Amino acid sequence: MGLIAQLLERRSPVMHIVSPHQMVADAVAIMATRKVGAVPVVEDGHLVGIFSERDVIRRVVWLNRSPDKTQIGEVMTPGPLTASPSDERALAVRKMVGIGCRHLPVVQHGALVDMLSIRDLLFGELEERSADVESLRRYIDGSY
Repeated sequence: MGLIAQLLERRSPVMHIVSPHQMVADAVAIMATRKVGAVPVVEDGHLVGIFSERDVIRRVVWLNRSPDKTQIGEVMTPGPLTASPSDERALAVRKMVGIGCRHLPVVQHGALVDMLSIRDLLFGELEERSADVESLRRYIDGSY
């Protein structure tokens, strides 16, 4: 499957960071307009949590809390599972499946460098496998 760093090289990081002091409504607006399922929560340059669609449902809507009056820090998932660019992508997938999450912040030397979804990892794998198949096809056809 390769390293996370190899996947990061093929994409430009587009993270939409929120603060634990922002209101849930702010994060929901970002997630809806940017079409992302989670945002990293950063304070003083450090990753302190992750806020996801599941957090909105379980910790805000289900409990009848007001998105306009609830701070993200009150309902985020603190201390999220993270990965490093030097981690194998297969390890990242196992971590995500193991705890049932769909988003994984990538941290290097204590700094947030990107946010990956299970979809990013699976599409990366699909691209790699498609390239392998095409290479084998050219080899078999003698057109390599």
